[in-house]
Amino acid sequence: MSRHTSLKVGGPADIFAVPADLDDLLLLVNSLKERGISYMAKGGGYNLLVRDGGIRGAVISLERLNRIEQLDAGRIRAWAGAENLAVVRFAQNLGLGGISFIAGIPGTIGGAVRMNAGAYGSGLLERAAGLTLLRGGQLVECAISEMAFGYRHLELQPGDIVLAVELALEACDPAVVEAEVRKDFELRRTKHAVGHPSAGSFFKNPKGEIVWRLIDAAGMRGATVGGAHVSEVHSNFLVNQGGATAADFLALAAQVKSAVQQTCGILIEEEVRIVGEDA
Repeated sequence: MSRHTSLKVGGPADIFAVPADLDDLLLLVNSLKERGISYMAKGGGYNLLVRDGGIRGAVISLERLNRIEQLDAGRIRAWAGAENLAVVRFAQNLGLGGISFIAGIPGTIGGAVRMNAGAYGSGLLERAAGLTLLRGGQLVECAISEMAFGYRHLELQPGDIVLAVELALEACDPAVVEAEVRKDFELRRTKHAVGHPSAGSFFKNPKGEIVWRLIDAAGMRGATVGGAHVSEVHSNFLVNQGGATAADFLALAAQVKSAVQQTCGILIEEEVRIVGEDA
């Protein structure tokens, strides 16, 4: 899985499958269910830490389910494998906006939905009208009002796979969207250009706090375990300086959490999704 995640760590999956389309995905999932083989879906692998022992069962990449379509004057549907920037651009070309904050977040819309990705106080699911899920081998349409979600969180049933999101957007001059996108790119270039493989923000911001400030206050900027390193550029980015293992990242994350709790009295939580088995 080190080949399929932005952190460049992670052991082998028993099966790595890339369905060609929705029918192929349904065939695959039902075949796995019949054989009693567990499975999980992945998007771009940008918010995923796979342990060194890898993943038993199947990993399903949704990269080919990348269609984006207009539903009506103010709504679009984006399938899980669509790149975040591509969704913003599609809406922009229709004269729609309100989601420019995801333009600079690497990865795909399925992952962005799953973690309710956002920036500058906004979350993607605030713009969602409904979700298409694969639940128990069947397609399920859910209104967003039926879902529980919050900061960097969407509550799903075990085994649910996010297939698509329906977004209700506002009319916006494409030039305004372009300015927002360029501003976002520039902010990320200056603040997030850490120079090594990373998963983006590693920890969630506690309520009313900025987590990188807590990490700095705990003296953990620049801390290192093996090949894993707390970036000097942005201390909420844990980076792979070369040859890191998942165990290095987990040990470093544990040190950061302990130091912040001892110094600031706050237990911080990982934003990255941690899966798989230890070596």
